[in-house]
Amino acid sequence: MIQYWYCFNGIIKREMLRFLQQKARLVSAIVRPLLWLVVFAAGFRAALGIAIIPPYQTYITYDVYIVPGLAGIILLFNGLQSSLSMVYDREMGSMKVLLTSPMPRPFLLIAKLLAGASISIIQVYVFFAIAWLLGIKMTLMGYLLAFPALLLTALMLGALGLFLSSRIKQLENFAGVMNFVVFPMFFLSSALYPLWKMRESNEVLYWISQYNPFTHGVELIRFALYESANFNAMIITLVTTVILSAIAIWGYDPKRSMQKVRTKI
Repeated sequence: MIQYWYCFNGIIKREMLRFLQQKARLVSAIVRPLLWLVVFAAGFRAALGIAIIPPYQTYITYDVYIVPGLAGIILLFNGLQSSLSMVYDREMGSMKVLLTSPMPRPFLLIAKLLAGASISIIQVYVFFAIAWLLGIKMTLMGYLLAFPALLLTALMLGALGLFLSSRIKQLENFAGVMNFVVFPMFFLSSALYPLWKMRESNEVLYWISQYNPFTHGVELIRFALYESANFNAMIITLVTTVILSAIAIWGYDPKRSMQKVRTKI
């Protein structure tokens, strides 16, 4: 059992050291949602008025409504960033060294997933602290209850990134992932505006957003920050995490890679 702990600890430390050495990564992860918070929220305040009424019938300012969605975008971009690092590691050879260790491959991939989720959550709480300084405050209990919601959502999006990294063979293809995965998932969700408001304008987009797993991750975080629970969002996020993790582990199965090589030969 001790060898599993040493391996897990080593993967966590490696990811943390990489994160600390890439200071631009932290800055970009925080600046992006802050721009949305300052610029986008200001525009919507003018368009929607001082307060909006979410489906759970609570009057809140748009600033407060958008914070969970912007926490979600940090998790989303970091999850996809992890897929980029996996592709880079595979090209450089360090990923092969990791996966050829005597530890079970599913354990290694899950440890990698947990390491990426830990880094994502650190970035989110830094964002929460800056938002608090700007006057957008939640309760202390809300911040504490948000932790499991953030962890589950980070694992779901990290599993998505892990699956994509098993399919992406070159770094040049990552731009396509950003255009066809990240932005549709973000904009077709409840991160920036409530779904009932979207339904008023377009029924098709509303249903697409309803089936977007990122929507349920954001709602899970939003309810937790408001000291409430959304069991439907929790179940959907959990099931999606399990399915994506299983597909990602299957994608890194060495037997599958060998079958591909034999087929080409």
